[in-house]
Amino acid sequence: MIASSTSKTEAKRNWRTPENAVIGMVIVETLLVTMALIPAQLWTRLLPHSTGAALNGPFPSVIAPLITALIYLLPTFIGLLCRTWQRALLYATLPAWLGLGAFVIAATFKVGVFYLVASDHVTANVSVLELFAALGGIGWLIRYILKLR
Repeated sequence: MIASSTSKTEAKRNWRTPENAVIGMVIVETLLVTMALIPAQLWTRLLPHSTGAALNGPFPSVIAPLITALIYLLPTFIGLLCRTWQRALLYATLPAWLGLGAFVIAATFKVGVFYLVASDHVTANVSVLELFAALGGIGWLIRYILKLR
């Protein structure tokens, strides 16, 4: 009887671990980044009756600033919840890697195989990865500084 109640409380605690929150945030961030990389022309074709589809994609203009804030803040929160800086950088950049990877693969169907290695595209892709890594690193630094006090 005691063992069964202990295992139930451990199971409840396991659902609330920071790792699960990080995984959830990585999934949400990956979906948001992937949706942000879809060209406006495709959104207007997919959502012909939406007046803001070219600007805001599938999101109503009321929540569009919230989506932008989430894309910017989620990597910071991911870094904040990670215990090591290596995981913070990996998990913060993983959505950008996956989103950019899907975008580059889709772009090669239309533009060609050398889309990824064109100098302006390389710079843009690396800049996105650097931004997400920096945001994850800032989150981890906040955790580190708060832990010292």
